[in-house]
Amino acid sequence: MSAMFEGNALSSMQTSHYHTPNNYSPQELALEIKAFISGVDQTQGRKLSVRDHARCAVRLLRTVPACRGAVLEHLRGVYDEYVASFLQDLEAEGENGGNSTSGGGNTSVSNLEDVIKEVHAVLLEFITLSPKAWAPLVSTWAVDLLGQLSSKHAGRRAAPHSSSLNELLQLWMSCAATRSLMECYSQCLAAMLAWCPDACVDALLDTSVQHSPHFDWVVAHIGSAFPGTIISRVLACGLKDFYAHGYSSTERINQQQAIDKGSRVPKIGSVVGILGHLASRHLESIKKELLRMFQDSLSPPPQNVPPHSSGAGGWESSPHLRRATVPFLLQLAALSPTLLGAVSAELVEFLRPPVLVQLQAQFQALPREELENMLGLAVHLISQSPAGGSRVLKFLADTATPSSVIISGPTTSPHDSIREACDRLLQMLLLHLHKLVHNRPEGDEPYQHSSSASSSAMPQVIKFLEELQGHIGELCAEALRLERKRHLWFHQLLCLLSVYGGPIVATEALCQLFTQARNPEELALASQLYTPLSTSLSGLLPSTVARCVAQIHTQNLNNRELAQLLNNLATAVQSQEEDRKNGGAAAGSLAQSSMSAQVRVAVSNHLHDFCPLLLHGDTMVSRAAVRLLSCSQLPRACSPAHLLLICRAAVSHFFMSLRQRGDGLEIGWHGGDEAVGYSMQVLSRLAAYSPLTLKAVLQQLVEGALHKGNRDLFGGLQDSPGDDTTQFPNLVPDLGVSLLDINCKFGTSINFSGSVWSVFHAGVIGKGLKPPHMASQPDPDRVNQNIQTLLAVTVQCSSSGGGSTTSNTRKGSAAGAGNGRYPHTSEPFISDELLPINAEAAKVIAVTLVENICPDVANGELSWPPEEHSKTTVERDIHIRRCFEGNPVLFHLLRVVAAGRPALCYCSVVLRGLLSTLLAHWESSREPSVLDSLWHLQASCLLVSCMGEGQLLPPVLSNIQEVFPHISPFEVRLLLLGVWEYMRGNSPMPQKFTFCADQGLFFRDFSRDGDVARYTAPIHSVLHKNIDRLGHLCWRFQV
Repeated sequence: MSAMFEGNALSSMQTSHYHTPNNYSPQELALEIKAFISGVDQTQGRKLSVRDHARCAVRLLRTVPACRGAVLEHLRGVYDEYVASFLQDLEAEGENGGNSTSGGGNTSVSNLEDVIKEVHAVLLEFITLSPKAWAPLVSTWAVDLLGQLSSKHAGRRAAPHSSSLNELLQLWMSCAATRSLMECYSQCLAAMLAWCPDACVDALLDTSVQHSPHFDWVVAHIGSAFPGTIISRVLACGLKDFYAHGYSSTERINQQQAIDKGSRVPKIGSVVGILGHLASRHLESIKKELLRMFQDSLSPPPQNVPPHSSGAGGWESSPHLRRATVPFLLQLAALSPTLLGAVSAELVEFLRPPVLVQLQAQFQALPREELENMLGLAVHLISQSPAGGSRVLKFLADTATPSSVIISGPTTSPHDSIREACDRLLQMLLLHLHKLVHNRPEGDEPYQHSSSASSSAMPQVIKFLEELQGHIGELCAEALRLERKRHLWFHQLLCLLSVYGGPIVATEALCQLFTQARNPEELALASQLYTPLSTSLSGLLPSTVARCVAQIHTQNLNNRELAQLLNNLATAVQSQEEDRKNGGAAAGSLAQSSMSAQVRVAVSNHLHDFCPLLLHGDTMVSRAAVRLLSCSQLPRACSPAHLLLICRAAVSHFFMSLRQRGDGLEIGWHGGDEAVGYSMQVLSRLAAYSPLTLKAVLQQLVEGALHKGNRDLFGGLQDSPGDDTTQFPNLVPDLGVSLLDINCKFGTSINFSGSVWSVFHAGVIGKGLKPPHMASQPDPDRVNQNIQTLLAVTVQCSSSGGGSTTSNTRKGSAAGAGNGRYPHTSEPFISDELLPINAEAAKVIAVTLVENICPDVANGELSWPPEEHSKTTVERDIHIRRCFEGNPVLFHLLRVVAAGRPALCYCSVVLRGLLSTLLAHWESSREPSVLDSLWHLQASCLLVSCMGEGQLLPPVLSNIQEVFPHISPFEVRLLLLGVWEYMRGNSPMPQKFTFCADQGLFFRDFSRDGDVARYTAPIHSVLHKNIDRLGHLCWRFQV
């Protein structure tokens, strides 16, 4: 009995509060004690019921303080019986659909419920009146009883599973007994916060260790009611217990006093469980408290605080506990991923140089074995950190970077020992990650999702690498800095990350390297990353190029990054050709050559995606795109739609590069020639690919050269503004589309030659004649350069050799850059080094010229009518002449057509119209010398020369252009009339040409056309008349 009545003596002042208004006599108290001990009513001699026995215990609790231990022990059974009856009633209700037929259970609960309420009221009264005497006792009793009841009845059918915390909390809080115990404990905790919180929290931890997980609902409820207190005190108690049990240092053994280490269980598991339950709603408070403990452990200790104080500053004032704080926090983080995720993101912000110095000083006193274990634990925590991995990595890299390397940002140079420690920690982390990534069992890759993979072993998730997958771009940027050890660390990490994440991550890493590399040295990192990955990941480079194309389509890159990406892809493709030129048989270049070949093939499959970039508004992007296409091969199989798209974009870029070259020369920039050269290579490759692309390229080249937006590049005249109503803004108000505005424009109706609709637009009635158009004079040197470039690419595409004439073309282009606007006929337009022009290609150019100059003429008009017939085609002939006046490049294109015999036959209608207008001009000319009509003289010479080169005229007639500058206008007309007569008698038919296999050209045998002498009489007459000036040319006209 002495053990049951053990307790602290109360003062007379305290005991006065415990007596009821009706005080008991000593005899009555003795009878109550005997009845409580024996369980028999001393007056009537009968056995006490549970309810009466409980009331007797309550009376003793009120009147005899020495009995409180025994009474509380007895009340455990009362609470237990009430809980058992309560759960039995719930089970009975469940079996009977909610209508219980067992009255005994309800009677038992109802009989004990008033006793529970009475005990609850008495305990709350005692706690309120004398908290220091009753709160420690009641808190320990209540929390221990809650743990016993939770564990004992956990297997009942009415009790939910321990994992269903909300349902479990709802069940126990609906029970009057457990709700009473919970309220009593909460009242005790609130009363003890000011002077002794450790005892209350220590009891909670001890009970949590014994009865977890069935006790978790109590922890959750108490923690929600007192989050700040519970979090701070649980951590403080856990730290003290960790120092006593889990921190094996020499200091702890020397300082250990009066602690039975074998009789207690470490509470760190309970601390983890309690904080884990509170983390769902109070994670921010937990994070702040953990970071506060870390900071306080490294800051100077508070002054004038007893070393073993039980208050809030107890552990802060103990140097031994302060040194154990960091290992304790590491152990907590290792046991709880939730706590690790809470602090890992922000902990790096506190690791400033002063803090690092304090940490180093604190860890220097540790034995080597413990220090190694702590570093290993830190590495493990970093690898399993779910958040903040990139910040931790950057901190380690910045701190471990040698002092000779300039670090961007305000980071100060750390101490050498700290730098070495971070270097070692980073190396250990990389080694640990390497083991985790490469030592996984087969079929354990996280990126495998096939049903054939082994389902018995779950994939090992490395949270650090999972978090870094969202920072691939930053890791690549760090690796490309090429700073001593730093880029090696990040490059190794990229390799591990690519192996762990699989094709998706590896593709993204290579794509970022191609996008961010700024020079060949940085681009080499892509090859170094691809080499180890290629053995385990197939199809990596095609998917990388596809990822780059997706970036282009989504417009995630700015112009600088886009141009950089295209240039890097071009460099990767060209490296294979450079290796071939340098005899690249070195072992070190084999991997890069293999990578270049695969990139080349992958890029060729996406040429239709890259070709729109040729027309990009930014010059750097368009130049990089044409460079990429110039070194890429066309795919073996490509749809006609894609081919036509590529051809259209390449031709448009060619003219755009010509304009950019001219604009660049004005400001002193000489990079335009390179872009033009790349564009010519692209066009030659396209023309040599298939007949479809050959026709498309040549057709669009001719159309582009004659387009009004490109005429000025080749010395052409812009459209006269007189045809536009903008010259007369006062005629029509600005009301949008106007019928009057449309009708004032000449040429909007269908043009029917020779009909009443054939009119000449000379002005507007009431406004006078159309104002003359003063065209700006372009630079002759630039015009000649552009013409020679156009002819070079046209001949290059038309020649049977395709892209093999690049160097010759450039030589011919450079040699002819100084020609005038209308070069003399003796100067060759095409270099003799060029291969012969394909007849079919020349025919395409001829047909395109006819379609653009006079689209209303059918291609079948090859025969020449009598000269008088030209009176019916006056308007068409004038239009043809104006086309030649406004487009000097037409004569050059006709020379190209003439070189591809017999293609000039298909230009018969154009030649006839131009010759007709020249005849009319020379007939009406009253000038004394042909030099007064310079353009008509040059046009006459070029026309006859082209017809002679195309073998539409025999040599004796084609040579008449040599005498034109020395005779009168009437004599010029006389000689041209002879040409007309010859053409009328000998129509230009392709059937008159025969193919010579030895030379690969078509030739015409003029002997089959009859006697040419009858057409040379006017020539001889003119020669005789001007024998003094033309005598030296007579030998040129011998039949």
